[in-house]
Amino acid sequence: MSSAVSPTPRTVLVTGATSGIGWETARLLAGRGDTVIVHAPDQASGDDAITRLVMAGADTLRLRLAVADFSRLDEVRAMAARITDEHPVLDVLVNNAAVAAPERRTLTADGNELSLQVNFLAAYLLTHELSGPLSARHGSRVVNVSSAMHRTASIAWNDPHRAKRYSRLAAYAQSQLALTIFAREEASWTSVSVHPGVCDTALLPLYAHEGDSAVEGAQRVVRLCDPATEIVPGAYYDRTALSPAAPVAMEDRTVRRLCKLAGQLVAKSA
Repeated sequence: MSSAVSPTPRTVLVTGATSGIGWETARLLAGRGDTVIVHAPDQASGDDAITRLVMAGADTLRLRLAVADFSRLDEVRAMAARITDEHPVLDVLVNNAAVAAPERRTLTADGNELSLQVNFLAAYLLTHELSGPLSARHGSRVVNVSSAMHRTASIAWNDPHRAKRYSRLAAYAQSQLALTIFAREEASWTSVSVHPGVCDTALLPLYAHEGDSAVEGAQRVVRLCDPATEIVPGAYYDRTALSPAAPVAMEDRTVRRLCKLAGQLVAKSA
């Protein structure tokens, strides 16, 4: 992956940017000369992430901090409003924030299963709340950092919070399938989803005992952020290769059904 400076500096928001692939993505983008909005779930972890980015060589003038706990959708809305005020143009949104589903089914204050909300509903809401800045410049992109695990999943349409039959792997996989499907929603920007590879991050135990480095995963994400990389709208990428998503994710009716469900779930918290 080239670390060449972008010909035109851009503004990029990376969610879940305090560790793992998100932090490395922020570091690589800042190194290209982009203004990077670093999302953190709280002020302390955000300040720490910024400090580490500067120590790693990032220009402090290119870094901005945005704080929101994705388990609280009102905080997502508030963060989006602040970003819209401060950054009328947003060139790239990287929906990277993710948590493993807990062993025991856990609901957020908004009444949603935790991994469904943090991994998908927050991304859905944030993307829509940032529609103004994302629509302000032709060629803007949304990159959903998904997972090959979406292939094992199904959407529990009548029980999305898995009250009847909870499995942490099924819940997590459902959130990744939803994120992959969401990349196919029609919008004025170009959305894709990507499996960055099984990487050595906090989520590694869900997949394997060892994996690629977080920076390798981040390089695959940054590649899709680069305007020099041609991307297929709505496509799913497995690392760097264009790859067929799960068949259900390719159905237009499923895209419409999912977005309708997501709209209803986030509206409850408004």
